[in-house]
Amino acid sequence: MKTAYFDCYAGVSGDMFIGALLDAGLPFDVLRAALETMPLEGYRLEMRKELRQGIQGTRFLVEMLHHEHTHRRLEDVRRIIRASALSEWSKGTAQAVFEILARAEGAVHGLPPEAVTFHEVGAVDSIVDIVGGVFGVECMGIEEIHVSPLPLGRGFTPSAHGRLPLPAPATLAILEGLEVRDASTETETVTPTGAALVKALATSCGPMPAMRIQQVGYGAGSRDLPDRPNCLRVLIGEAAAAGETQTVLILETNLDDASPESLGFMMERLFGAGALDVVFIPAQMKKNRPGTQVQVVAHPERKDDLTRILFEESTTLGVRFRTCERRVLDRDVVTLESPWGPLRVKRVKDPGGRSRLVPEFEACRAVALSRKVPLRDVYAWVTARQDAGP
Repeated sequence: MKTAYFDCYAGVSGDMFIGALLDAGLPFDVLRAALETMPLEGYRLEMRKELRQGIQGTRFLVEMLHHEHTHRRLEDVRRIIRASALSEWSKGTAQAVFEILARAEGAVHGLPPEAVTFHEVGAVDSIVDIVGGVFGVECMGIEEIHVSPLPLGRGFTPSAHGRLPLPAPATLAILEGLEVRDASTETETVTPTGAALVKALATSCGPMPAMRIQQVGYGAGSRDLPDRPNCLRVLIGEAAAAGETQTVLILETNLDDASPESLGFMMERLFGAGALDVVFIPAQMKKNRPGTQVQVVAHPERKDDLTRILFEESTTLGVRFRTCERRVLDRDVVTLESPWGPLRVKRVKDPGGRSRLVPEFEACRAVALSRKVPLRDVYAWVTARQDAGP
């Protein structure tokens, strides 16, 4: 299983998150093309190499071409994300990050999430940071994320509400349940966008898991810190051996009054909150009513978030839980040079050690749409390849 460990020794922000992925090999042109499918204008993206106390990292910048006065609410941001050409997983996960931000801001200011007006985190650069970070994780084929304990700075920071103590109240609300420590520095080290990305994407917060390192990246922050290189370090590699047995959680509920639209939206949110799989199964329910059984597979630590979404997005009165074991094959994502240009595919290794290539739907779909070729032709080209490598 392709795993990423974010070593947050200097903290984490949205731009540092993307910078670390770019430094580890995320193609900048691919990232920019994906972000440009959102209905946002008036900005320019840039990446450049910068030194932080002798360590070279990648700085990701969103340059605004004119001053923006727009203040957005949660539904405004959702519409922007849904209008993009990103995958359903990326759309759902990016929306889940903003829902985390809205709940935190609402808790601080005594407002329901839908009534929160985003100021800093509703700006174009923050939307780009969050959506770009989520897309980068998917584009690089990262299936599991872990983070180190988060260092929290002290002092004050300006905001639309005035000077706020550090860590910012919304940041602290987001970090509830995660492991933190004192950074011993008078500056902001964990931003709300960085905290929300970690909260939505990470499966654990603590020591680095055992892994075979394949890529290392450094995302440079905007400032120089006096006591440490201001970079976010990411280590990417394989953490699970082929055939490893994992314990997963199954959540189930039966619905007899769900519309197709509500089911689709619920699936987006469930995947965005970390579900490994979501299945809708036709069912014949009591009083001979046709219905749908919703089945969700997830890591056990995602139980509370996924249960909350099932209650929020359906009329169910109860959710069933059970744990079971599964075995997964070792796999990673590789890029092939296809007749239509670079194409991401999944490389799967069977228990005997032989590798095979499996089409990645979203990547094949993007090629089929951009090059105006049948999707089955792209699939056929991938499955005909025999040189999957070791």
